[in-house]
Amino acid sequence: MTAEPAPAYKVRGPLIELTRARVYELTREPEAVFWVFVFPIVLAAILGLAFRSKPPEPLPVAIVAGPHAEARLAALSGGPDLKPTIVSEADAPLALARGRVVLVISGAGTPSYQYDPTQPESRTARLAVDAALQRAAGRGDAFTPARVEVTEAGARYVDFLVPGLLGMNLMGTGMWGIAFSLVVARNGNLLKRLVAAPARRSHLLGAQLTSRLIFLIPEAGALLLFAYFALGVPMRGSVLLLAGVSLLGALAFSGLGLLTAARPRTIEGVSGVMNLVMVPMWVFSGIFFSTERFPAALQPFVQALPLTALNNALRAVMLEGSGLVPLLPELAILAGYGAVSFFIALKVFRWQ
Repeated sequence: MTAEPAPAYKVRGPLIELTRARVYELTREPEAVFWVFVFPIVLAAILGLAFRSKPPEPLPVAIVAGPHAEARLAALSGGPDLKPTIVSEADAPLALARGRVVLVISGAGTPSYQYDPTQPESRTARLAVDAALQRAAGRGDAFTPARVEVTEAGARYVDFLVPGLLGMNLMGTGMWGIAFSLVVARNGNLLKRLVAAPARRSHLLGAQLTSRLIFLIPEAGALLLFAYFALGVPMRGSVLLLAGVSLLGALAFSGLGLLTAARPRTIEGVSGVMNLVMVPMWVFSGIFFSTERFPAALQPFVQALPLTALNNALRAVMLEGSGLVPLLPELAILAGYGAVSFFIALKVFRWQ
């Protein structure tokens, strides 16, 4: 009686097997699926709803009760730009401090304006209030200017916002996903066991990069399709160029994720390193507002950040229809971060 031969298994290379394992690991984690695919769309939908095309809300202003309060209320109630209310002298500072109003009007004779000059809404309210009260006091306008309201796609805040959200998502999933996976495997002695397997550290780190790229198309595509069809965000440049920029950005942040996870042994340790790397980019890289708001002395630092380069390139392609040549400085920054961080991660990576 002869024994049946053992079934033959197809032998694949270490890089392929490690990549398959990483892909299965990601697809079996509901949390990872949510943060990679669902969260960016939910965030874009909420912010798109908040900043949808609609007439601006009237600015709330407070008039301190007194002998001129009713006359001032009548003067400020005539237009759509202001929402005046009369409050007591004791309640006025509290209303301003808690943000219920953006300006307080007081004074028995000549009006006095209390507002925060660092807030654009407060400065706008001050100009509107002063113009209305001056007209009520007899001042005439020398001319009536024409008004041209820009509401076309590409010039709205939501159009500015979506490329920043895509860049933020590429950074977050590229760094958090890879770093956490490696540290959990190291902490559970899984990496220690791979030392005895026919797999080099380049195979392991390369598998992390490859699995990251596999999820890039559905990750970026889901957000962009939602933004295009649901929010009307334009796509004025080449889709292939946008895909190339996203690919290079994903590689750059995956390299940074490998580097930050090359040494830490615990989740707490890698979380601290990740926050040290990512928080400056969350603040300075122009996700929710333009980088031009920062002082000139900080601009060299701001423009050297990889997320700044990625956001600038994404906005140039999507909103301006930019070609490849104008994007070369930003692409060089991303390529430099990706190559250098991956090379250093190979040198300093620790299995256990």
